[in-house]
Amino acid sequence: MRIPFNKPHMTGRELEYIAEAHHGRHLSGDGRFTARCQDWLERTLDCGKALLTHSCTGALEITALLANLKPGDEVIMPSFTFVSTANAFALRGAVPVFVDIRNDTLNIDERLVEAAVTEKTRAVVVVHYAGVACEMDAILAIAARHKLLLIEDAAHGVMAYYRGRALGSMGPLATLSFHETKNVISGEGGALLVNDASLIDRAEVIREKGTDRSRFMRGQVDKYTWVGLGSSFLPSEIVAAFLFAQMQDAEAITARRLAIWQRYHVAFAAVEAEGKVRRPIVPPHCAHNAHLYYLLLPSFAARGAFIAEMERHDINCVFHYVPLHSSPAGVRYGRIHGELPVTERASGCLVRLPLWLGLEDCLDLVTNRAISAIQRTC
Repeated sequence: MRIPFNKPHMTGRELEYIAEAHHGRHLSGDGRFTARCQDWLERTLDCGKALLTHSCTGALEITALLANLKPGDEVIMPSFTFVSTANAFALRGAVPVFVDIRNDTLNIDERLVEAAVTEKTRAVVVVHYAGVACEMDAILAIAARHKLLLIEDAAHGVMAYYRGRALGSMGPLATLSFHETKNVISGEGGALLVNDASLIDRAEVIREKGTDRSRFMRGQVDKYTWVGLGSSFLPSEIVAAFLFAQMQDAEAITARRLAIWQRYHVAFAAVEAEGKVRRPIVPPHCAHNAHLYYLLLPSFAARGAFIAEMERHDINCVFHYVPLHSSPAGVRYGRIHGELPVTERASGCLVRLPLWLGLEDCLDLVTNRAISAIQRTC
């Protein structure tokens, strides 16, 4: 039996809710299930305004429009992230400025952010890697000092917390992902969280193709029309119905994932003590959500040999990001601030292990195979 890296989970009510949406004769965006999902996000995360989008990428693109970026403006971000984090801003002509990450959490190194600020800097984007929070107090202070828009890319962050505050609730803008590889899923999907009330009206316009349709639906105007720039960022009610079933079970999903994560963490303690791998580090003031479990191996060669050895036993393990600063588009559209040695090491040495609900039954097999592969290759 092959053990995949990811296996999408269904809670049991997804198809029922999709049928309910169909019965209600509303399958396009912003129906009853969209409203339920947005309400759940606002209540659960204690955020300002939640707007479902067709993807986290789309939500990031809305933040770039809200930032009023002009060609040549700069946006500080980590290089160790998915391409959407940079692409959203490069599409507006802005320059991604890549800084290094912390050695412990692999999040943006807050100690390097302020030195990267120039007269062209307009925003800072933080990425909460693996559902472990960035050092938000320090970054919020930097953004305030320099009057920068702070955007949380919380694609990994649903049901994770920083000093008791939900990821996505702290910056003026934040984005979430409900891609099938995330904890709470809808296949494809995302959300924009608006924590600055002054940005809500424009966010709604951008999301609704540049129209004031949201105000029309609330009875605030007697007709709707084109009032600004925007695009079609809404998910369908089919997506929202599936997602709402997942949201209702989010606490149980998170608890099960945390139990798997902890079993991994205990299993690899001995090989870490031998100096063969490094396990994830979660600061005590961060409550993570077990989005993923990774190991840092000694070298690029060891990582490749480990993945091949696991594949020989039909266990799919994968690496993560190619650093954006060294990618062809990153070289073309962005620039580097300082050296990025931690980013380059993480990119070359990190391996992600399978983590999905239902893995519990074969988790001992995965950990035993992984320990054997580590002993063989490291």
